[in-house]
Amino acid sequence: MTIASTLRLGLCSALISALMMGCSNNATTEDTANDASLAQDSKSLAITQIVEHPSLDDIRRGILDELASQGYTEGENLEVNFQSAQGNTATAAQIAKQFVGDAPDAIIAISTPSAQSLVTATSSIPIIYTAISDPVGAKLLTADGKPFQSNLTGLSSQLPLDPQLNLLQQIKPDLKTVGYVYSPGEANSISLRDDLKQALATRGLTLLDIPANRPNDIGMATRSLQGRADIIYTSFDNNVASAFEAMAQAANEIDMPIVASDEFSVRRGATAAFGVNDYDFGRTTGKMVYRVLNGEAVNTIQPEVMNKLTLYISPKHAEEQGVELPADMIKYGINVDTTPRAE
Repeated sequence: MTIASTLRLGLCSALISALMMGCSNNATTEDTANDASLAQDSKSLAITQIVEHPSLDDIRRGILDELASQGYTEGENLEVNFQSAQGNTATAAQIAKQFVGDAPDAIIAISTPSAQSLVTATSSIPIIYTAISDPVGAKLLTADGKPFQSNLTGLSSQLPLDPQLNLLQQIKPDLKTVGYVYSPGEANSISLRDDLKQALATRGLTLLDIPANRPNDIGMATRSLQGRADIIYTSFDNNVASAFEAMAQAANEIDMPIVASDEFSVRRGATAAFGVNDYDFGRTTGKMVYRVLNGEAVNTIQPEVMNKLTLYISPKHAEEQGVELPADMIKYGINVDTTPRAE
């Protein structure tokens, strides 16, 4: 399948999803009341994420903007306590314990490690997770999509691999080996590594996976791919996202394109990405949070999956990484070199 075909299918799927919102398994958020007068009582909200980087920060911005549009405005009738774990899982556990002691009306967990820490810390305070790529592998949901705890719901993005691999092969038609730098401490990254190995093997391709325990290791791990891989793929790894400029610089030095799965990675140095829009992800999460703050029991709000894919490209970064993007990618993709980031 060509990238043009993939994109046409993706665009059609997105349109169908939009038209059928509410009856699709991948986008089941119910319409919430838009009357701001319903959101009069002051509420307290705790938010934590494993680390601060543009992708997660934009999800958080989308959440708060959505709540404001529904009548819950930070500093007016919404008290928000935000804490970052600065990439440290032990700190994430401490934050979770602090939040439980504070007893807010709801807690938002942005990223897998933060969600895992919170479900260990409380089984009563409502938790809404987001920015999770494999909630089953992270032990947040059972295999049949049910939360492990009654106080848990959230939004995940389980990107189908076939469109991702099609994109890799369109950028590098002679592709043989995909380089994958990942954090061995993140369940979502390990799950993706295993899925990539299996999916690439069906195409006669191989995966070269390089663990990097800290953000400071990302640049060196990327350089180690020189002469051993043809392209780099990365997706939803918070260590990589925290040090993405280091990965991009290393990729430029070794003339190896990076394919990611979010807009910000392309703006920060990747050649292309076929994935979700982080701000939209936050707005959708915010609708779920609103329902909890507005009185719905969290165990009545079904976990959701958001898989609307958008192609982001940077011909500038592609040139820096030694490739030229195909004409159909330039035609169908959003060129971040010329398109300002949406506010």
